[in-house]
Amino acid sequence: MADDQADVRTALRLLLKGEGYETEQAASPAALISLIEKSDFDAVLMDLNYARDTTSGREGLDLLARVREIDPALPVVVMTAWGSIELAVEAMRRGARDFVQKPWENARLMATLRTQIELGRALRQQARLSEKNRTLRAGTPGELIARSGAMLAVVELLNRVGPSDACVLVTGENGTGKNLLARVLHGLSLRSAGPFVTVDLASLAESVLESELFGHVKGAFTDAREDRLGRFELADDGTLFLDEIANVALPLSPPDPGHAGARSPRPVGGRHSGSAGEDRLFSADHRQSDRCAQ
Repeated sequence: MADDQADVRTALRLLLKGEGYETEQAASPAALISLIEKSDFDAVLMDLNYARDTTSGREGLDLLARVREIDPALPVVVMTAWGSIELAVEAMRRGARDFVQKPWENARLMATLRTQIELGRALRQQARLSEKNRTLRAGTPGELIARSGAMLAVVELLNRVGPSDACVLVTGENGTGKNLLARVLHGLSLRSAGPFVTVDLASLAESVLESELFGHVKGAFTDAREDRLGRFELADDGTLFLDEIANVALPLSPPDPGHAGARSPRPVGGRHSGSAGEDRLFSADHRQSDRCAQ
């Protein structure tokens, strides 16, 4: 909540605490921006008038635009003691979800906040599912057709290894079908109903590798403006295929409680592990070397 009057902030804190909500308080636009950039919130309740301009609402409207720029999905409910229809319309036009005039009615204020919090959570969940679906649509099962003796031996090996729970390393020159073999293995596995997620490690800079694999939380680094699922979590109960595995720096490769090999990898900047279940790990590289095995 953001308001430049301490008594208003205290009254709102007590009201919301009594309804089971945890709150953070900001006495100025700058303080509110600082809070939003550092933490995640279900909603913002903010005044439109501050010390610099106590009647027009212009300072609050500018603040609203800034909040929307930082997190477009964050529900914002605005309030002011100098409310008017014109100001309410302008606030809604700039992205506010609702408008409350001071002095407020507790029941209406709580109903408004509950509605916006529930809607905001639903929209965030929808966005997460949409991101997951976009990634998973590329992971369709593969089909292998083989006639030569050498390839029939490969097929036999795939049929033996596929149903197991073993991690698999595939090596071979570029263009020999390592990705296809990984898809076939996934189709033969007990996780075939789960997602098949591919990561081309050769195309990722080292600076973004951890975020890509393990995800990140909002504020974990510059431009991390929202939570993002990592590929380990996207492959939940399915298969994760790491192509060109030798491009991964060795210090990142070994499993630790928060990273590869852990059943619930911890996102970058996060304090707790993610929600991933068990996923099977396949990897491939065009180089046949001890480094790939490591």
